[in-house]
Amino acid sequence: MKKHDELAGYTAVVLVNTGTPEAPTPHAVRKYLSQFLMDPRIRPMGLVPWFCILHFGILPKRGKASAQKYGGIWTEEGSPLVATQAKLARGLEDAFAAQGLPIVVRSAMNYGQPSVGKVVKGLKKQGVERIVALPLYPQAAFSTTGSAKDHLANAVRKSHFKGDVTVVESYCDTPMYQKAIAAAIRNAGFDPDSDDQLLFSFHSVPLNDLEAGDNYELQVGSSSLGIANQLGLDRRRWTIGYQCQFDKGRQWLTPFSRDILAGRAENNQGERIFIVCPNFAIDCLETIYDVQQHFIPEYLAAKRDFDLYGQRRDNDGAQSCIGAIGESEDIVYVPCLNATKAHVKVLAKVLEPYLQ
Repeated sequence: MKKHDELAGYTAVVLVNTGTPEAPTPHAVRKYLSQFLMDPRIRPMGLVPWFCILHFGILPKRGKASAQKYGGIWTEEGSPLVATQAKLARGLEDAFAAQGLPIVVRSAMNYGQPSVGKVVKGLKKQGVERIVALPLYPQAAFSTTGSAKDHLANAVRKSHFKGDVTVVESYCDTPMYQKAIAAAIRNAGFDPDSDDQLLFSFHSVPLNDLEAGDNYELQVGSSSLGIANQLGLDRRRWTIGYQCQFDKGRQWLTPFSRDILAGRAENNQGERIFIVCPNFAIDCLETIYDVQQHFIPEYLAAKRDFDLYGQRRDNDGAQSCIGAIGESEDIVYVPCLNATKAHVKVLAKVLEPYLQ
């Protein structure tokens, strides 16, 4: 087969993310979850026992339930994560082209499509000489960036790619990233000079990963502090929480965001709460469904049950309070950077040292 060399001499930037099912159906979701949850960096126990538990116990039930969740966030373009990341890749490539740089940008997923393996194979056929992979996890963890590195190494080996390969480990301490997140918080209506409270909600990780040397928690702390400093916030104005505890057999990094919100609902003094998820580059199931469609309604429902003094209301009191509080302003979700121009600028700056 003749080699296609239309990209000979080019460097390829590959944006890597976790991925989603190809469709919001039980079959597609089971296929996706099987790939995801069998990853050695994800599964909670040995291969054989976990395979049996997953395929004969978890997937038959979870596939249908998760398909309903995905169905609730699916768009005309398909998966929000896949569609938005493709737009982000095009925007970044256009930015490089405007500078006259011989760089192409591709979007790839660890699980699902477009797969890392397929993307790397295609780049090799097109004659790309160098790959710079950017896992879109600002705070690197064994289970995210580590998994992306595994998938990339496997793809390079299988495709026999002989060029140089570089992986950008993390970028949460990049000043432009922190400024962009702070700007997104302000744009969502957060007022640094008011009583507004800020909840940084991050994906949780098992404690045994931290004990094995994962410094994810340190990155969470440093980047949250950096963003808060950009906003000029006193330490009492912001807190850190975690979400998405996968299993109960292991201990996970806490406190959980859900518990923090429950406490705020009971002790709220009239301040607004803003939720931002700085370790997600693009809105996905976890931010759209878990946070926006689950956490926020839970908080509002709980808040109606308590007055400003932490005393539980009777039903009449709760109902009379709904209109007065203004539910839409009580708690606000700050969208991810997604495919915005600001995000393109952030990633271009992050990649700059690796593209010299």
